[in-house]
Amino acid sequence: MQEYLYHCAASGFTEKTMKNKTFEIEHLVTYLEQKRGITKLNTLTHFDLQAYFHLKRLKGNKASSLVTLHKCIHAFFSWMVSENYLKENIMDKVECPKTPKTIINTFTPNQVYRMIHSFKENSYLEVRNKAIISMLADCGLRSIEIRRLKPDDIKLTQINVLGKGNKERIVFISPALKKVLIRYERFRRQFVKRVFPHDENYFLNYLGEEITHTGLYNIIREAGKRASITGVRCSPHTFRHYYSVEALKSGKIDLYSLSRLLGHSSTAITERYLRSLEDSQLIDKAVSSSPLMNLNRANRRATKND
Repeated sequence: MQEYLYHCAASGFTEKTMKNKTFEIEHLVTYLEQKRGITKLNTLTHFDLQAYFHLKRLKGNKASSLVTLHKCIHAFFSWMVSENYLKENIMDKVECPKTPKTIINTFTPNQVYRMIHSFKENSYLEVRNKAIISMLADCGLRSIEIRRLKPDDIKLTQINVLGKGNKERIVFISPALKKVLIRYERFRRQFVKRVFPHDENYFLNYLGEEITHTGLYNIIREAGKRASITGVRCSPHTFRHYYSVEALKSGKIDLYSLSRLLGHSSTAITERYLRSLEDSQLIDKAVSSSPLMNLNRANRRATKND
């Protein structure tokens, strides 16, 4: 177990991922030792692992949590096979829980427009918040990805993103987003002159430090409050759903390309984001592939309908 965890750390997993892996694997090992009397690999069977998952279900763990746990433990045993500690991955015989297919509610273009324009342009924090919401909507970045961006990552027409597992990818900057970022960068230069020392992050909090996950969540929640958003969760991940749906609605991007832009390891993950398209048949509608480029048009249409 310790060898595997150091292997994961050496592979560049994030601190959050390492914390989750350590907790889950230590919990499993403790269960096997104390509840099943197992201390050696050659006495372990898939029945012992099935019993562990059965216990988790009895304790009320949701199917989605059990799927995540299954992947974590499966990766642990796959590593043991690769290191010749086991001949086969006995987790292959442990059925992975099935999660119900649910439609994910996401933002409408008009809601995103209202959130972006809920921030004024009279202070660093207001301009920063507008730029963050705009980038989330137009690029679909993860929370940690946008929080840890560096100024050098922002190029003329693209953003270099360091994603999960330290995998690098490129996302593109539309002209509408570039306009917002140019203004933000001007305010940022003035801000860092007043705040020293400061972190070398693209987006900074009021102290000149990296924005925390809670801090980013609060920015989006504030935008939702100002824009009177109801019926949908205001979070960074909801913007990834919004970006996915709007990009595929355009008809100008395929599922594989979208999966690469999102930094997903497979298209199966991307497909979960797009279940709402299946029911509403939004995929047949033609709009520009850049969500932000269409916000003005969408807002005018929504205002006219009102």
